[in-house]
Amino acid sequence: MRRAFALLLALGSAAPASAVPLAEHPSLQAVADSLVSQDGFARAEVEGLLAGAQFQQSIVDAITRPAEKMPWYRYRPIFMTQQRIDGGVEFWRQHADLLARAEREHGVPASIITAIIGVETRYGAVTGRYRALDALTTLTIAGLPRSAFFGRELRELLLLGREERLDAAGVTGSYAGALGLPQFIPSSYRAYAVDFDQDGRRDLLGSPADAIGSVANYLRRHGWEPGQPITATATATPAAASLGGTDPALKHTVSQLLASGVSAPGAAPGSRKAALIRLEAEQGDEYHLGFQNFYAITRYNHSALYAMAVTQLAAAIGARRPPAP
Repeated sequence: MRRAFALLLALGSAAPASAVPLAEHPSLQAVADSLVSQDGFARAEVEGLLAGAQFQQSIVDAITRPAEKMPWYRYRPIFMTQQRIDGGVEFWRQHADLLARAEREHGVPASIITAIIGVETRYGAVTGRYRALDALTTLTIAGLPRSAFFGRELRELLLLGREERLDAAGVTGSYAGALGLPQFIPSSYRAYAVDFDQDGRRDLLGSPADAIGSVANYLRRHGWEPGQPITATATATPAAASLGGTDPALKHTVSQLLASGVSAPGAAPGSRKAALIRLEAEQGDEYHLGFQNFYAITRYNHSALYAMAVTQLAAAIGARRPPAP
């Protein structure tokens, strides 16, 4: 940890952004080697791209203080605003046919698709200001616990650029290298994006249709159960409270949780798997049962707070939408 901290200081103290010498970073050399030996890139091309990357300390600072570390009572107001609800209603109005089609084909409600795009980028208004190349290179060499993961995503970015005719050196996104309206990291873009507008490209940066279809496809591929519940409001006795937390893993059946001292009027006893989600409210903890669809949302962002924000924003947007004729 001391070595990693010293590296961060050395990399970030000289200037807000600085060139990254490839020869000084074995992790970057490994990325370059794999692109050449496994993926057929020319070494000069890869090394030229990586030579253009810049280390940015602000990227390291941002990823070490994610919003998901906040207590729920501070996290929820970021997303449950009237502006974001109004924006979701308008996004749904503009793209009603596409959302209806995505719901038919993938079984994911239009409100959930809309809410995810709303949470991620305010319906495309804020898609990120960092070059993905800078973000992923910075995080690859920063000595953080997930640096190896970001090295793999850096390789995926260059593969994505080749496949989708994206400018891998210039495309911008989040501080973690997530791209487009739905903020897919490069590996997710390659694996789950779909050409929903059927124009021959999977364009998550400029096509709301592709973003809508891709979010729906992502959730379906991660186990979304059409027509099934997402959460149920619950209470817990002091004895049962120890079963709760922010881990979304479905470790218990509903019957087991009810027998342990959990009360959830919206959940019938049975073998359905669930997690007891405990969130820190201003006046004590609040509890929810999270089911398979809640877990599927956390595959998008591995945070129970994120999934709850999406669920509640979707409900607020859906309440404003008139029923289909």
